Amino acid sequence: MLKFSRSSQISVQIRALKRPLFKILVCVLVLFHYACTEDEVADKVFKYNQINPITSLDPAFAKSQNNIWACHHIYNNLVRFDSELNVIPDLAKSWNISENGLVYTFTLKDSIFFHQNECFSGNTAHQLDAKDVVYSLKRLNDPKVKSPGSWLLKDKLADSGIQALDNKTIEIRLQTTFAPFLSLLANQYCAIIPKEAVDFYGARFRSNPVGTGPYKLKRWLENEAMFLSRNTMYFDKKPDAEGIKISFMTDRKMAYLELLNENVDLVSGLESSFLHKLLDKEGNLRTENEAAIDFVKSPYLNTEYIGMNYQKPDAHPLLKEKRFRQALNFGLDKKLMLQTLRSNVGQAANKGIIPAGLPSHAYTPEGYSFNRSKALSLINQLQSEGFSIDEPITISTNADYLDLVTFAAKQWESLGLTCNIDVFESAILRENMRAGTVDMFRASWIADYPDGENFLCLFYGDNPAPPNYTRYSNPKFDTLYKKASSTTDNAERFLMYAELEKMIIEDAPVIFLFYDQSSIFTSKKVAHLETNALNLLELEKLNLNY
Repeated sequence: MLKFSRSSQISVQIRALKRPLFKILVCVLVLFHYACTEDEVADKVFKYNQINPITSLDPAFAKSQNNIWACHHIYNNLVRFDSELNVIPDLAKSWNISENGLVYTFTLKDSIFFHQNECFSGNTAHQLDAKDVVYSLKRLNDPKVKSPGSWLLKDKLADSGIQALDNKTIEIRLQTTFAPFLSLLANQYCAIIPKEAVDFYGARFRSNPVGTGPYKLKRWLENEAMFLSRNTMYFDKKPDAEGIKISFMTDRKMAYLELLNENVDLVSGLESSFLHKLLDKEGNLRTENEAAIDFVKSPYLNTEYIGMNYQKPDAHPLLKEKRFRQALNFGLDKKLMLQTLRSNVGQAANKGIIPAGLPSHAYTPEGYSFNRSKALSLINQLQSEGFSIDEPITISTNADYLDLVTFAAKQWESLGLTCNIDVFESAILRENMRAGTVDMFRASWIADYPDGENFLCLFYGDNPAPPNYTRYSNPKFDTLYKKASSTTDNAERFLMYAELEKMIIEDAPVIFLFYDQSSIFTSKKVAHLETNALNLLELEKLNLNY
C-alpha cells in the first residue's frame, strides 16, 4: 500500500494500481501481440480503444460505456434512438400506446435472424419472434440474474405485464403511466437475446453473445483485445467496416500516440496530462494536429459529481450537516477546474443534476456557483456551534479522475479543511459505492434514456444502489417524483422536475461538478461518424477510407 502526499494537508492513497512503467510495458507487449494477430480480422477493420476492459457481453450487464459500446454492435432493441434522440423503430416496425398510457403493443419486423450459433439446433440462425422479446425483458427482472439494470423495469410492469399475443406481436402492460417508458426500452439492458443461448452457455453467455446486430463476436482476448466480424445476415443497412478491433490500452497517452501513428482509428475521453498536446485552451484541436486527426466535441448526457453517503452510521460527522455539504458546493470553482484540467470541454454544473442537452434542464433553478465567502461563512457558523473541522474528510475515486478530486481537495484545503483521497480500481470503487462503505465518492451518471427522470431517480428513496448511491431519502421528494413520472404533458412534468431539483440543491447530497461533453478523436480514415448526446458509438453511416 503506497501513500504519498499531494500537499501538506491532502493525503492520497493508491490501492491496487500498477506502476506507470509497468503499465507502459504491458501496453507495448499488447501492441506487439496485435501486430501478430492480423489474421484475426478482415481487411477493412475499424479500430478503437477502450480505457477500461469489457467485463461482459451479456446486455443485462451493460452498465458502463465499455460494455455498452460492444453490446450495441452485437444486439438490437425493440426501438432505438436517432441522432436527435427521437425514438425510432429497431426490431419493432410499429407500436401503439393506449390512450391511458398503460398498454404498449409492438409488432416485429419480418425475417430477422439471430447470429448463426451452435446453441441452435443444427448450428443455424434462429429467426426472432415475440417469445424472444418476452424472455429478454422478463430476464432483466429475474432476481437470479442479478442484473445491475433490474431497477429499469422495477415496479413498472403490471402482473403478467409482458406477453406474446402471437409470433410477431408483444403487449406490455404498466402498473401506472410512465412517461419515458418508450425511451427506456431503447436502453442496452433491454436488448433482445434468445433463451436458447442462455440455456446452452449458462454463465459463459457473457463471452458467447448471440444477438441480431450488425456485428458478431469473432474472438475475445480478455483484457487485451476483442475482434468482431460483420453479420452478413443483418436485417438493416450493412455497415461499411468488415470488422471491429477493440483494444484495451489503459494508458490514454499511449492510445493517443497510437492514434497519431494511425494504428488506432478512434480514441474517446480526455487525459489531462496529455490534453495540452492535442487541444488549445479553448478546447479546439491544435493546428499542428489537424493534418493527422479530427476532433468531435458534442453534448453528452452525463453529469459528473461527488456523492456523499451521509446516511452511513459512521460517516464523517460534518457530512451529516446540510450547511457543510452546501459549503463544499460553494467552495469549488468548477469553471477553473474545467479550464485547468479539461481545456473547457464540459459545462460547469451550476444548476442541478439534470444535464445540459435535455429540454428539462432549462427549467432547472440555479444551484451552486463558486462563492468562497459563502463557503467560509457556513464553515464558520458550524465551528461557532462547536463542530470541529480537524478530522479529515475522505474522498474515494479511481485513477482516471484523480486529477479532478485532487483539484477539489486543494480548493477545500484553502477553506481550512483536511482531505484524504483513496484511489481504487474502478470495479472495486463501484462495489464500495454499492455496498455503502465509502463516505464520499467521485461518480457520474450517464443517461440510460433521454429524460430528466433518469437523473432524478438517483435520489428516489425506494431505489437501491445503483442508482441511489447516496442513500438519499426524502418523503416529499418521493411523492412528487412518482407523480412527475406518470405525467405525460412535458411542460407540466418539467415544472415538477424543477421542484425536485430545488430539493436536491437544498439538501446537497452531492457536489455538482460538470455537465459533460463527449470528446472523440478519430483518424483521417474515418468519415461520417455519427454522434449523439448518449455517446453511443453508431457505425451505421461510418465509412473507412482504407
